[in-house]
Amino acid sequence: MERIQKVIANAGVTSRRKAEKLIEEGRVKVNGKTVRELGTKVSPHKDTVEVDGVPVDKEEPVYYLFYKPKQVISAVEDDKGRKVVTDFFEEVEQRIFPVGRLDYDTSGLLLLTNDGDFANLMMHPKNKINKTYIAKVEGKPDKEALKQLKSGVKIDGKKTAPAKVRIKSANRKTNSSIVELTIHEGRNQQVRKMFDAVGHPVKKLKREQYGYLTLGNLQPGEKRILKPVEVKKLKDSAVT
Repeated sequence: MERIQKVIANAGVTSRRKAEKLIEEGRVKVNGKTVRELGTKVSPHKDTVEVDGVPVDKEEPVYYLFYKPKQVISAVEDDKGRKVVTDFFEEVEQRIFPVGRLDYDTSGLLLLTNDGDFANLMMHPKNKINKTYIAKVEGKPDKEALKQLKSGVKIDGKKTAPAKVRIKSANRKTNSSIVELTIHEGRNQQVRKMFDAVGHPVKKLKREQYGYLTLGNLQPGEKRILKPVEVKKLKDSAVT
């Protein structure tokens, strides 16, 4: 017997957190009856679970590395009709979803899967998986600004965890710099807010690395399937 939200997530319908919201909204049925209790347990092999009237079937897990272009939503649908990341996966039969998110105007490495447990493992704050970003910012951060970023700055009333940061280049003519920042948190628009906090707004942002994975030779809009050994390495790094 497993919690119903876990069964839904493992089937690749959505993440476990969003599955809980679906349950609370009365959009989930077990053996024809609406279930709203998050603690409800079901047998994946005996009970019939439906989301919005569609039966949930266990899918084979799949894992993708995707180079998200700018001006694409990190979601499976958008009520404003904007392009979403799953539009680039129309040939994929499994019901995949993004692991976390990249902002609309941020490009770079994004993972997609139908494995809810894997997604939760990657996103849980305690697992501290590093994400490296390359930011083009206004001006050139001085030693004090770099020190603040490294030790943590307060955004949305809460201090960020320590980060790794280094200036890669600076351009006096355009009054801008290219800065590499590595964090393990995933708060909303965190990188942009961190640079805002030290007075150097982001003009362009790209995520270049997730854990040990890089974009390699991928171009914006391109993807590749993760190898089993890569998935295992990610899982191992999350639980050590």
